[in-house]
Amino acid sequence: MILRHGKPITDEDYVRRALEITVHVALLILFTTTCLLILRPFIPLIAWGIIIAIAAYPGYLKLQHVIGGRSVLAAVICSTCLLAILIVPVGLLTGSLIGGTETLATHLKQGAPIIPPPPARMKTWPIVGAPLANAWQLASENLAAALRTFAPQIKAVMSDLLRASAGIGLAVLQWILSILVAGFLLAKTNSAAALGHSVTTRFFGEKGTEIEELAGATIRSVTTGILGVAVIQSFLAALGFFVARLPGAGLWGVMFLLAAVLQLGIVVLIPAVIYMFAIATTTKAVLFLGWCLIVALIDNVLKPLLLGRGVPVPMAVVFLGAIGGFMMMGIVGLFVGAIALCVGYTLFIAWLEGAVARAPDTHTETGLSSHTTAAD
Repeated sequence: MILRHGKPITDEDYVRRALEITVHVALLILFTTTCLLILRPFIPLIAWGIIIAIAAYPGYLKLQHVIGGRSVLAAVICSTCLLAILIVPVGLLTGSLIGGTETLATHLKQGAPIIPPPPARMKTWPIVGAPLANAWQLASENLAAALRTFAPQIKAVMSDLLRASAGIGLAVLQWILSILVAGFLLAKTNSAAALGHSVTTRFFGEKGTEIEELAGATIRSVTTGILGVAVIQSFLAALGFFVARLPGAGLWGVMFLLAAVLQLGIVVLIPAVIYMFAIATTTKAVLFLGWCLIVALIDNVLKPLLLGRGVPVPMAVVFLGAIGGFMMMGIVGLFVGAIALCVGYTLFIAWLEGAVARAPDTHTETGLSSHTTAAD
């Protein structure tokens, strides 16, 4: 008989205890869900702020050392630099779009042709040459008729463009707020690090420190290996667009940046090359094609150098986690997916190593037992 405080425990006591635990768990779940719902609008900002702060932390430490250990000033400088990196390209793109709109309005007022006629050699292109040249010629001679002809396709594309524009605007605002959150976290580095260490230790026990370092290294690896390579490729691609004087070069550059993050930069380069062959001389178009090939292939050199650097897991694990996470959760999934897969891989390897370490001990004990039995 089981006693509690000197009294036997009955079935009613078990039922009462089970009900009490159930109520406590239900209240805990309800309270946690309520908190998450309240914080739901701010979770992306906080997540991005943490990611940006971790990615910028090495640079922040160097800057803090240079300015004499003043953490708040270093955080303000880092935040200002990050905001400049974000706002300057957006401002240039906005200026390019406004300039293009003004030019279009001027052409409409003057009655000048908005779209130049297609080059004569376009009709000689195999398969797509003739229909593309006919559509281009129609747009050049009578834009209104061309718009009426392709009205359904234009409506579908315009609705997608409007949604994408609204999404880009919200994303820029979210990035600005996230950079401010990152600046606050950098200014409070010690408190944030202590909180992160407590959380990882609580979840993973003795491996908490290792998981914490792995998460930080993974974030920095994905930042440099995927986003960093995409930014480098986009800079080179935009340079080629501007030098070749491709119409709407700024917009082409932004589209390439988005596609490069998705590992699909070549999807933007192909129509750009086709357009250059249509409007420019053969020599200029061939030079542009060569530059685009360099831009498309340079990630094969940069990615092995940057992706997975400093992370004690194979590069393929980081890459698969980043791309899979992006397909599930968007850009933030680049980091969440990579971290989750790296942590899972690390725990799996630790489990395998523990199993291998225990196997010889078991075998040895079995062998000793058999020898002892034989001796007896």
